[in-house]
Amino acid sequence: MNRFIEHNEAVSDTQTRLMWTKNASLSEFPLTWSEALSFTKALNRSKHCGYSDWKLPNRKELFSLMSHETINPSLPSSHPFANVFSGYYWTSTSCARLPNQAWYIHLGGARVFKGMKHNSYMVWPVRIADTTGTKIFQTGQRLCYDESGDIIDCADTGQDGEFQSGAYINKSRFKENTDFVYDNAINLVWLKNADINGDMMDWKSAFDFVKKMNKESMYGYNDWRLPDIYELESLTDMNRHSPALPAGNPFINIKEFYWSSTTSMYDTQYAWALYLRDGAVGVGFKSSSEFHLWPVRHNKSKIM
Repeated sequence: MNRFIEHNEAVSDTQTRLMWTKNASLSEFPLTWSEALSFTKALNRSKHCGYSDWKLPNRKELFSLMSHETINPSLPSSHPFANVFSGYYWTSTSCARLPNQAWYIHLGGARVFKGMKHNSYMVWPVRIADTTGTKIFQTGQRLCYDESGDIIDCADTGQDGEFQSGAYINKSRFKENTDFVYDNAINLVWLKNADINGDMMDWKSAFDFVKKMNKESMYGYNDWRLPDIYELESLTDMNRHSPALPAGNPFINIKEFYWSSTTSMYDTQYAWALYLRDGAVGVGFKSSSEFHLWPVRHNKSKIM
C-alpha cells in the first residue's frame, strides 16, 4: 500500500492519518508565526479543498513527514507534494522555556529548532483526515502564548495548546523496575539510568559501549542499541523544559545531549542528536565527545 494518496489538491498520509495540502507553499511567501496561524484560518473560511478544519501542524505532526535518508527536501522519496521549499516551516508549538519563540523544521535536512515568532517562515497546513484521530502522539503542550511569550486563552488561536492533537499518552506510559523503564507508547525498554557511561563520548565509542553491553549480556539482555532519532524525539514533552521530558518520568541522571544512531545525510561526518533542554533535534560531529549514550531495546528479547 502506498503511504501517500492524492486527492486533487490534498494528500492523505496513511501512515499517520493526516491530510496535507499538496502544495507545500500555499502562502507563496514566508509569514510570521501569527500570520501563519491566520493564514490557516483563512483557508477554513474559504473551505480549501472542501474542508474547514485546516491547521498549522504541531511539532510532532510536521516531524512525522521527515525522512532522514533524503535531503532538499527531507521527505520520503516517493512523496507527491509540490513546491516544497527546502527551508524552514513553522509549527503551531511554542517553546516551553522561551514562549516568545516557536518550533520550526528545516525541510532541507529535518533539523528541528526554535525561532522568534516575529521571524518569517513557510506554512504547510494539515488536517486530521480520520475520525478516529491520528497515530501521532500529542506534543504535550497545554498552554497558548502570544508573540511576546505571555500566556493567553487558547480559544480560537489555532495553536498546539488549543487543539492538543494526537493520541493522548497517560501517566501509565512508563513502567519502571530496578534498572529499566518500559515505554508502553512505542514498546521500547530504556535504561532507567540515562547516563550509563557516566560521561560524554564520541559516536563510535557509543556504538562500542553498546557492543560491550551486549557481549556481557548486561542486565540480562544482548540486544541493546542506540535509539534512532525518531525514538529519542518521541520522549519529548513540549509542555516542559530542562529537561523536555514528561512530568513524573522515572529516569535518573538525565543529561542535556544524546546521540542517536541516525547519520545526517547533509554531511555523513555528523549524526542526529537530541538536545533535551528544550527538545531540539540537531546534529553532532561524530568524532567529538560531546554527547551522552542512552541505550534502548525492543520489549521482547530477554535472554533466558
